[in-house]
Amino acid sequence: MFRQKVLVLCVLGLSSLIFPAACFATATTHIWAPSTDVQPYGVIHVTPADVYLPVKKDSSGNRVPVITNSGLTVGVLPFDKFNVEAGFDYKAGLGDLDHDPMYFNAKGGIPEGAFGEWFPALAIGAYDIGTKTDKTNNNVLYFKGAKTFKIKGFDLGRLSMGYFNGNGKLLRGPNGGKDNADVFGAWERTMTEISPKLWLCVEYQGTKSTYGSWNFGGSWKFSDNVSLLVGFDRYNNRNLADTVTVQVDIDFDAFSKLFKGKK
Repeated sequence: MFRQKVLVLCVLGLSSLIFPAACFATATTHIWAPSTDVQPYGVIHVTPADVYLPVKKDSSGNRVPVITNSGLTVGVLPFDKFNVEAGFDYKAGLGDLDHDPMYFNAKGGIPEGAFGEWFPALAIGAYDIGTKTDKTNNNVLYFKGAKTFKIKGFDLGRLSMGYFNGNGKLLRGPNGGKDNADVFGAWERTMTEISPKLWLCVEYQGTKSTYGSWNFGGSWKFSDNVSLLVGFDRYNNRNLADTVTVQVDIDFDAFSKLFKGKK
């Protein structure tokens, strides 16, 4: 309980620097799990709805509801070599958990190359900090590093690797045992040979809890600030129904202009 209160207070403290009233937000992710990317200062990242559509019934033959996650994420600090984003999630389609749909998140990160050519991107954060004890307080803490690799100028893509740890009372395996901590990682690349608007990703998150999955997908940027991602989520717990995800992302840079010149 004390751990949950500290996490919530930290995120609320960061968020209060941005908005005095409530909003909804989702952490910057690859397809499924948080990435090392952090929203730039003043950029408001809007997620109208991340939709997860089940492709089959679960192992008991039950129809699985569609899950949606709407949000906003905002970059907080005006620094080139370190930034913080913070926000909220609003989730629906989780049955009784819909009575407490608000989740908080925050992340601090250093961009790739900030302290030299070979310096990796680094991030530490928390997400799915719920408001209902032993119901939605998944409280996933993580750290992650990422590096882009090239051979003779050819871009091999960016590799990410990290570790996460969540609430052992809620993150359980198919047999009911605690399964709340493991590695996660991703490969991603902008396919410039085809189009600089096309991005592809393969992602993995460990455990056989509801967080554990393989994720495959790609996105297309319709403009500098609007993109559409489509992916497939194959869960490590094969009792769960796999899903197709569709995610729309929109960025606004109006907030930073209010503070232009005040860095």
